[in-house]
Amino acid sequence: MAEVIMYATQWCPYCQAARRLLKAKGVSFTEIDVNDDPRRRAEMMQKAGGRHTVPQIFINGLHVGGFDDLSALERRGRLDPLLAGQDA
Repeated sequence: MAEVIMYATQWCPYCQAARRLLKAKGVSFTEIDVNDDPRRRAEMMQKAGGRHTVPQIFINGLHVGGFDDLSALERRGRLDPLLAGQDA
């Protein structure tokens, strides 16, 4: 299974939606809370090309974006191959 990292906050509804989608797919992921950690938020922004909103999701080191992007991958049938380590 893929390595999934999600930069998030606890209160963000898009983060909650991303958690639900990943859990529904049986995906384990590492969550990094950026709410009160400026160092982690700066790290997220650097890795995400300057994006500052949450969530920011990475699959096997590939930045896929936020929840809308993750959801779009799912709708197009491209999320499962990506999670399986195949090109989306």
